[in-house]
Amino acid sequence: MSILVDHEIKAEIASGKLILDPYDVRLVQPNSYDVRLDKRFSWHERNAVVIDPYESQSVLDHLAHVSEDSIVIQPGQFILGATLEKISLPRNIVGQLTGKSSLARLGVMVHVTAGFIDAGFSHPPAQITLEIVNVGNRPVRLHAGMSIAQMVFTRTADCEIAYHEKPGAKYNAQPAAAHSRYYLNTVS
Repeated sequence: MSILVDHEIKAEIASGKLILDPYDVRLVQPNSYDVRLDKRFSWHERNAVVIDPYESQSVLDHLAHVSEDSIVIQPGQFILGATLEKISLPRNIVGQLTGKSSLARLGVMVHVTAGFIDAGFSHPPAQITLEIVNVGNRPVRLHAGMSIAQMVFTRTADCEIAYHEKPGAKYNAQPAAAHSRYYLNTVS
């Protein structure tokens, strides 16, 4: 296993095995690719209704969706965003999404826990949902099109079953700012 460097990222994209659409060679970094923020956002509106991850209606109720060129995130606010880029990984490359340190220094965390993208995600290419929270003391404005995170690619052995081939791959071909689909899991 090894992290892809700039020329390897470019070669994988040129071969068509790694898809980043739209792709901009200026966003290739020495060990990553800067992904940009899409203009679609969603969140649960504040209320006292309990969300039960096993009950789809409780997850899907009281959602707000906006499409804006910029959005202000208040201290303590949590929203979902998405990468501008649609991504497709081959069966021997995994992705690791990591926030930009310049934004973290303002209190903006770009992925709360879901920073790992399985080999074989997604066919067709799909945007990555971003779990964005402002842990700082001041509101922060985010702009559509800005570099929001870095995607690190690691070459692995070919997986036996790629993500998009898994039965129940609930986030394959996901729309921008996709909410939890935990309710599709079976209760153990």
